Amino acid sequence: MTEPDRCSSTYRVRFDECRPDGRIRTSVLLRYTQDLAALHSAARGFGRDWYAERAITWLVRAAEVEVLAPIGIADEIVGTTQVAGWRRVWARRLTDFRDSAGTVVARVRIDWVLLDSRGVPTRIPPEFEPVFGTAPTSVALARVDVGAAPDIATRTELTVRPQELDPMDHVNNAVYADWLDEAILATTASPETGASVVGSIPRLARLEYARAASPGARVIAEVWRDGGAWSCRLSDDDGDLLRARLEPLDAAKEPDS
Repeated sequence: MTEPDRCSSTYRVRFDECRPDGRIRTSVLLRYTQDLAALHSAARGFGRDWYAERAITWLVRAAEVEVLAPIGIADEIVGTTQVAGWRRVWARRLTDFRDSAGTVVARVRIDWVLLDSRGVPTRIPPEFEPVFGTAPTSVALARVDVGAAPDIATRTELTVRPQELDPMDHVNNAVYADWLDEAILATTASPETGASVVGSIPRLARLEYARAASPGARVIAEVWRDGGAWSCRLSDDDGDLLRARLEPLDAAKEPDS
């Protein structure tokens, strides 16, 4: 295995990217990560035109977002991404975000599946390995097992809105993190309690994407407490869209610097 190729970019947290408590939303870190992956790919010669010519595209299959320290309005954080490994039709990216002191404040792991024009998984082109400097991995795609929603689960209904669709005409992966937060907020007796749940530091959000929600679709969100964490299932008339968990992390564990 050769040394992974890395790409970095600075992001300034905007006012509209933060919750009422002034801290960054989990979904924003997913958006930064997606942007950084595109920057990395284009900088190495694999831009949107390259993919369009071959009628292939990446789709997020699973994501984990660790928020290790507060990130607030106007903070500048540096994201660094690398391809950590690949396996036939999918690849894993690891991205960390550091503050001005060089401390890791967030980590994101995303498993991407490569699809052809039919939406069927297809083999990763051989050109990638020598460029991104990584090797095949024996690990499996990330999964989130939440089981069936219990009777005590809180159920809310969402509707896919036009602004939640991306250039592929489906709900962007980051939107599901907002829906997870929204579903948890709906279970609480007050906005203050909900904010403490979705904005806890440190925390880990784990998301497994089953299918893409269609424009205008009616989405049912089911959320419930599961030990010290929250489990969530999003579905439409055709079945599961997302299985997710929001878990508190050990506050005594210091982020790596």
